[in-house]
Amino acid sequence: MKKTRLTLILLVFAFYAMAQKESAFEKGEWFKFKMSYSGWMKAGEATLEVNEDTINENPVFHVVGNGKTTGAIAWFFKVRDRYESYFDKEKLIPYRFIRNIDEGGHTKDIEISFDQSNNKATIFNKKHNRIQSVDTELNTQDMVSTFYFLRNNLDVSTLKVDDEIRTNMFFDFENYGFKIRYLGKETIRTSFGKVTCFKFRPYVMAGRVFKEEESLTLWVSADKNRIPIRIKADLAIGSLRADLEAFKGLKHQFKIKF
Repeated sequence: MKKTRLTLILLVFAFYAMAQKESAFEKGEWFKFKMSYSGWMKAGEATLEVNEDTINENPVFHVVGNGKTTGAIAWFFKVRDRYESYFDKEKLIPYRFIRNIDEGGHTKDIEISFDQSNNKATIFNKKHNRIQSVDTELNTQDMVSTFYFLRNNLDVSTLKVDDEIRTNMFFDFENYGFKIRYLGKETIRTSFGKVTCFKFRPYVMAGRVFKEEESLTLWVSADKNRIPIRIKADLAIGSLRADLEAFKGLKHQFKIKF
């Protein structure tokens, strides 16, 4: 299994979920996901948790995401990733982003401070003790804040099959375009029961062209929570899947069919 695929699965939690005008989340929300090969061989796990804090006297949500490989896969490819985002509670734009990863010995330790008023990002590369400043797009998001911003600011009820949603995101040292295509509704079986979901296909911009980097599909609960229920990446042989395994602190009732 290539590390890029596993990393992309972890990133997707930061990229993809749909939203409504009413807030979809609050302090105390926590998700745990299990990752598997072809739905049976355990590959890893990831968590997302919402807390509260302040940045320069601005009330913010502080979201922490952790991901790691487990079981047999961890023997030959160890992953220990940690992502943190501090974003404004009202505007849902980020002020600080932290990425500390170890993926099979490939490590990064980066902290990004966003000056949203002047469209600037200051990147502190702790591993190499370097600081640089980069221009950003207006109201840019980081890879974690994007998830929560979209949950609260997109109206899925107006979408039609094959409609596309676009946004801008800053990751590491670069600005990226990002879009998702709406594929319709689908009811899937989960460990909790049957869940009706919105189904999407994500794309990342490479240069000026949007490319389907992996054959990724995302299922998001079709309720007020907009929870990512499943992510699937089709591989040459089999697939890599991430499934919601546990949760707590949901703001709204989770609609499950038995």
